[in-house]
Amino acid sequence: MTRPILPGKSVRVLLDAETIDARTKELAREIVAALGTEFVCVPVLKGSFMFAADLLRALHAEGAQVEVDFVILSSYGNNTISSGQVTVQRDISIIVRDKKVLIIDDILESGRTLSFAKDLMAARGASVTLCVLLDKPKRRENNLSADFVGFECPERFVVGYGMDVANCFRELPFIGVVDD
Repeated sequence: MTRPILPGKSVRVLLDAETIDARTKELAREIVAALGTEFVCVPVLKGSFMFAADLLRALHAEGAQVEVDFVILSSYGNNTISSGQVTVQRDISIIVRDKKVLIIDDILESGRTLSFAKDLMAARGASVTLCVLLDKPKRRENNLSADFVGFECPERFVVGYGMDVANCFRELPFIGVVDD
């Protein structure tokens, strides 16, 4: 299915809303089985906001009672190419020492941002687990892997369900690729 978005461009559905919802519920069951019902969730904004909201609701349905705080990390600044340096634009305020922390992100590609987030929480004394909706293992620049993965992502630029290009397409209820 293709959905017209801009003149001359459309977004082809890669993963529809029903498929994402079913896998998110499965992930919640897997996470609670592994971590128990009490832990801290730290979504990495902005791209993970839709996935994180749905995952948090699914975790609640599985009996989890979690604390939630958000971090905003950037390696792009105002550029379209990563600088390679990750900076904290918004930090969490929860004290995570001796707590289990589940970092939630939309996509694991190079691994730089999630490695930074994981190291940041671990340095504060947390036991860190990673959950990503999408994994692009061929893009990895380090040996990082997520503990929980929704889907392996093809080597295409994806948008929708929180992910964007120039802050567009985040609102789409599905994950798609932009076709010319």
